[in-house]
Amino acid sequence: MTFVKFNQAPAVKSFGGLVEDIFNHNGFSRFLKDDVHTNDFYGAYPPVNITENKEGYQVDLLVPGLAKEDFKINLENKVLTISAEKAAETKDENQKQLRREFSFRSFKRSFTLNEQVDAEKIQAKYENGILKLQLAKKEKVQDAAKAIVVE
Repeated sequence: MTFVKFNQAPAVKSFGGLVEDIFNHNGFSRFLKDDVHTNDFYGAYPPVNITENKEGYQVDLLVPGLAKEDFKINLENKVLTISAEKAAETKDENQKQLRREFSFRSFKRSFTLNEQVDAEKIQAKYENGILKLQLAKKEKVQDAAKAIVVE
């Protein structure tokens, strides 16, 4: 039987101590530099789930807010590339933007396929914000039974 050892919880800091840590120990500037000002803020790459069964593989990308026409899916030299680009929304001069928390970004993800994938049978479907790709496995061709005569 294996036991998991948990570390003791750190001492609780007061609000003033937290504020001091953030502003005096480069916590705030590190947050801005490491999280907000990078290309990966809010995820430049959509999350992906890949599953396998005996018929093939399923690749699911979480990409809400796009239309199926926004996607480009290419296969070249066993590299499957999935990308999307959405045109910027036009602003209505009669409306004032009070808050904007989401935007649409372009992305590009590539996956190297193994020899088992049948490139001719790849299918894609977009529904409910999830791009679903079915990658069928090649059928294993077995040699026909052959009787060998001993001479």
